[in-house]
Parts: sequence; structure tokens; C-alpha cells
Amino acid sequence: MVGPRYPKSPVPGSLMSGATRRSALGLLLGTPLLSACAGVQQSLSQFSNPFSSSTPPAQPAGPPQQATTAGTGGVKVAVILPLSAAGNAGLAAQSMRNAAEMALAEFQNPNIQLLIKDDNGSPQGAQAAAQQAVDEGAEIMLGPLFAQSVPAVAQVARTRGISVIAFSTDSSIAGRGVYLLSFLPESDVNRIVEYSASIGKRSVAVLVPDNAYGNVVEAAVKAAVPRRGGRIVAFEKYGADRATPARTVAQQLGSADALFIADDGDAVVTVADAMTAAGANLRNIQLLGTGLWDNPRVYANASLQGGLYAAPDPAGFRAFSGRYRTKYGAEPIRTATLAYDAVALLAALARTQGTTRFSPDVLTNPSGFAGIDGLFRFRADGTNERGLAVMKVSQGGGVAVAGSPKSFGA
Repeated sequence: MVGPRYPKSPVPGSLMSGATRRSALGLLLGTPLLSACAGVQQSLSQFSNPFSSSTPPAQPAGPPQQATTAGTGGVKVAVILPLSAAGNAGLAAQSMRNAAEMALAEFQNPNIQLLIKDDNGSPQGAQAAAQQAVDEGAEIMLGPLFAQSVPAVAQVARTRGISVIAFSTDSSIAGRGVYLLSFLPESDVNRIVEYSASIGKRSVAVLVPDNAYGNVVEAAVKAAVPRRGGRIVAFEKYGADRATPARTVAQQLGSADALFIADDGDAVVTVADAMTAAGANLRNIQLLGTGLWDNPRVYANASLQGGLYAAPDPAGFRAFSGRYRTKYGAEPIRTATLAYDAVALLAALARTQGTTRFSPDVLTNPSGFAGIDGLFRFRADGTNERGLAVMKVSQGGGVAVAGSPKSFGA
């Protein structure tokens, strides 16, 4: 479960008890923070590639699903997902819906009711779903998933003075009152740069894709490296041609002690092969990456062994997956934890924070919250920060070399 931390407040008691408390990541208020379909690959890169959830699939959506409710509490929470969208988007939405309902079931006596709406994978559908939800008394909205649908929901929410917690990975659509609970590349970059600097790797060569994800990573790494006392000795973007940028960077590796490659699993392997073909010995330099490195192809690649990347500690997701399989007889998508954590957070706030439960001051508590994937906090600009582990690439998968932080710094 998720609980806020208020260091100066008394401990009013556990958010859960009994078997539920033992099975979920429950927290005590006022104490330090601790940490849908079978066959879907369980890696962050499957559904967490930023901007992969920014646009709906090209295939036509199915007929909209009827709105439903879950729970009988007095605090109404809208859940807006592309349940009838085509392909993986619809599968992801169903898994996230299951996770939301699972969080409600595992939270002891929650005082919330979920108003579950299908946005049909379109801004128009999202706006209609949001309007229906506020007309029914929703105090806050969870979702949508697609970035292009978020402004449509936000427009409706602002007319009622309520907040939106969306699941898009496109930080450009965040803003006051529109918070993103997703895996943002900025957190990955900051964590891995911080860790690499702590082990003496301060001269960094960088290769990123020439796309929207690469642009976000570029801004983050160019800010993070000097902030940690390091320098960028080479920086290149690549498109379809990986060989030319790889040769350029390979020629400058002599003055670098780390090579940062930010892309998903398949692309990282291709870039690493291009670097090797250009004469680089990747065994002689510390490789760095983002959570998208959580991919079987990365683990199987000889050149990437020993590489470090930032990602949530996988222990939380493993425990969550076990409970999800028991309840639904299927595997959750990797980002189903976002819906679980969102519902658990709102249930905790509804119980403890009175009439200010979903106010900006409560949602942006700098001490943050803890969930399935560890610490997270919302920033005033709507983006989030996560407390991530540092993982090392090995043939058997990712191995933690540095755990998730137990609290956020200032």
C-alpha cells in the first residue's frame, strides 16, 4: 500500500492490518518510508518507453465499454483508461483496471469508490468520460494513459477545481493540477548519474536516439552530469544510421570513463554492436543506461555485461505479480503497479487528510509516498521523482548493486 510521511505528526496507526498488511507494501503514517495478460513481457521497456503511451494505436478501437464502479466508499475517484482501445493499449488498460480494483480490495475498509470509465483511446472519449465522472461527484481523476488525452481530461477537471493523476510518460503535458504517476526518464538519468559519480565515473560520453525520448534524456543528462561535478566529453544522437555517431563517440572514448546509452533493449544492443564495430572495447569503460535496459536482449548481450542502469527495485513488482496472478490468473503488465499505487495512495489520503485530502499541498508533500515500486513524490510542476535502485546487467538478469533510497533529500 501507499502512505504519506509526515515527520512531525503522530503515528495514527497502520494503514492496513493482518494478512493485507503483510502482503502489500504498507506503511505507517509518520514513520520513515520503506520502500493482463499472460505472455506479456515483464520488463520496463515493454510499456514504459516514454512516449510509447503518448499516442493511441493505429488500429480502430472496439465499441466503448460500459462505465462501472468498484467499492462503496463516500469519496468518489474517477479511473479513466482506454479499455476498448486496440492491441496492447487495451490489454494494458485492462491490467491497470484489475490492479486498481486489487488495491481497493487489499486496503482495509477504504472510503473510496472507483468510477471506472472507458475513454475509447481518444481525447474525445476521455473528455466525455471525465465529464461524466465529475457529474457523478468525482473528487479526483486517475488517468488517462495517452498523453494526447490528458489535456482533454484536465480541461474538465479544472472547471471543478480538482486534480488529475495521469499515467502518461510525456512530461510535457504535466502542469499544476496535472500530475504524472509514471516512469519518467529524468529520474533514471538523475539516479544513474548520481551513482556513477559516487564511484568516480565523472567523464561521460553519451549516445541517445534522435527522437522525443532522446530529447528528454539529453536535457536531463546535460543538467545532471555537471551538477554532480562531471563533464560530458562526447555527445551524439543517432537515427537509422548508428554507425557514424558510434564512430565519432568511439574516437573520444579515451577521455571518458563512462558511456551512457539511453534507449530500449533492442536499440541498446544495436548501438553497442555499432560501438564495437567502430573499435571500442566496451569492457574497458563503465556502461550506463536507463530503466529501459530491463530487457532480456540486454542481459543476453556479451558487450553489455556489467553495465549499470537505474530502475525500481524488482522485489516489489515480484510480490505484486504473485498476488495479481492469484487473483486474476494472469500476468500483470509491468506498469499495472501505477494504477495500484494511485488507488492505494488516494485511499490512504481519504482516510487521513480530511477535507484537504487531494489538495495540491497534500499531493506534493516533499517527503513523498511509498508504493510497489518504491518511493515517489509529485513535484509542483506535475512531474514526479522516484527513488530508484541501481541494477547491474548480468546473464541471469538485473542484479541490484545499490538499493532504493529510504527517503528523499531536500
